[in-house]
Order: sequence, then C-alpha cells, then structure tokens
Amino acid sequence: MSDRLIYHITSAEEWNLAQSKGEYEPRQFADEGFIHCSHAHQLETVVNRFFQGQKNLVVLEINSAALNCKVIEENLEGGAELYPHVYGKLTLDAIIACRSITEFI
Repeated sequence: MSDRLIYHITSAEEWNLAQSKGEYEPRQFADEGFIHCSHAHQLETVVNRFFQGQKNLVVLEINSAALNCKVIEENLEGGAELYPHVYGKLTLDAIIACRSITEFI
C-alpha cells in the first residue's frame, strides 16, 4: 500500500476542524481547487520551502486509493519533480493517520 500513500502538511487547528466537519479542506482550497500533497521523500523539502518557522504542524497520511476524486501527479511551478495534487476534499476515511511533523523530518 505504500505506493498509494501520499502526505499533506497542515496545522493541528485545521485538522481539528476537519474532524468536527467530517471532511478535510484547507483554507486555500476554494482558490486553488486542489490540495497540495507530497510523497514521503518530498516532505522535508516542502517543510523547508513553505512552512519554515511555523508551529503545530501535522502530517496527514492519506490512502490515495480510498479517495473518490482525482489525484494528479504534476509540478505547477515547472520543475522536474512531480507532486500529487488531490482535486477534491478529503474524506476522513481516506486519512490513515495524523502525525507530528517531527516523525518525518
């Protein structure tokens, strides 16, 4: 199943809100139309580039096979490395675990 696992970095606050709503959707979803995700080997780079200095970060471990929306591997900034983007909201049953960012970096 590890080839189906993708990861999303968010705040503990947003994760708590998702649990009360029954689905996860980051604040920028309405503007972007997708959820930025990473493969495990990309997490440290993403944290260093976009989340430097932020506290209370968590990593959602997602079973992409359990999603009922498209997951597209792409690089929207023109780089060579592809990142998974989820084009829909995350149902809680697709989220296997929520872990501290320190478990990955």
